[in-house]
Amino acid sequence: MTLRVDIWSDIACPWCYIGKRRFEAALADFAHRDDVRVTWRSYQLDPELPERFQGSEAEYLAQAKGISAEQAEQMIAVVCDQAETVGLTYDYEHLVPANSLRGHQLLHLARRTPGIDVAAVKDDLLDAHFVRGEAISDPDVLVAIGARHGLDEDAVRTALEDDAIRAEVLADFRTARSIGVTGVPFFVLEDKYAISGAQPTELFAQALQKVWEETEPAPRNFITIDATDAPACGPEGCA
Repeated sequence: MTLRVDIWSDIACPWCYIGKRRFEAALADFAHRDDVRVTWRSYQLDPELPERFQGSEAEYLAQAKGISAEQAEQMIAVVCDQAETVGLTYDYEHLVPANSLRGHQLLHLARRTPGIDVAAVKDDLLDAHFVRGEAISDPDVLVAIGARHGLDEDAVRTALEDDAIRAEVLADFRTARSIGVTGVPFFVLEDKYAISGAQPTELFAQALQKVWEETEPAPRNFITIDATDAPACGPEGCA
């Protein structure tokens, strides 16, 4: 049996990186982890964000959310503290606010390509944005990320301009809206159970176990009908 998990997230979402770490920690300790199939799906928090915002992340947040610069800095401080709890050191001083659409197209190319670890590509994209201060809209940055994970450089450049791949990304956005996703990360288990947000690892562990137990086929318990012994064959031969 296979347990399906679909995860909607955005490369430009700090809680998505934290949630990814927490979910993967739960999955690593799950007894049936080899039977869990995870699909990383695309979502954009701000499709209108320019390819590269001319300003800091705090300035972008203040402008986009209509809050003060001080409030934006407080939000950043909270998320940085939480990132530290899962071994991540966010560098907001050098973070480049950038549109994530091309990054999602790279992820969809990875999903299409046999033998590519999509979760690792996703990790690299998140790290580029939140830790390394790279522009996730820059084709050269995306080509380098793809190449590190076995994707052909020319294939990556083509994918970044491919209308079919972009349509796949937009289809993920539409599906998210149709099932009521209003924030990410958003986890869907077996098309039935939903978990919203970067929940604690313990909650993800409980959810995996619960859904596994509910979907695992029940053992057959036969009621034996009384009858006299009759000839039959077994591992040792026939009687």
